[in-house]
Amino acid sequence: MKVHLKQIPPQGLHLSGEEDCPIQDLDSEEVRCTGPLRYDIDVGVADGGLWANGSLRQPVELRCVSCLQDFSYEIQVPGFAVHTDLQGPETVDLTPFMREDLLLNLPPHPHCDRDGDRICTAKQIKTEEQEATRKADWSALDKLNLKR
Repeated sequence: MKVHLKQIPPQGLHLSGEEDCPIQDLDSEEVRCTGPLRYDIDVGVADGGLWANGSLRQPVELRCVSCLQDFSYEIQVPGFAVHTDLQGPETVDLTPFMREDLLLNLPPHPHCDRDGDRICTAKQIKTEEQEATRKADWSALDKLNLKR
């Protein structure tokens, strides 16, 4: 997303809309964009620099680290903020800053049941043998005689 500096009035400019996914080069088995980036930001020029703040939302498809199933997720950046020095060009590209904030807000270990609207199949697998051989966690403490 490029911002033309001559089009920004002194009081700033509000921008909202959609752009192509800035993390498309990440397309792998674990992370895939499923829609456009939605932005709602304010930009302005002050003291020789460009500032921008607002929010970003990017729908993606992630792979669960437990069950290895794909699931939909929306990366949300409610506090997007940038301040960069102006160095001559009439336009400033905010895409690298947006991309960085989106990547920083990706969950490091995505789980499909993170939001509570789904039950991960990997957590449901228990065998009868595991249940039968398991001892009570507090059985050793129950045997203690604490009266002196």
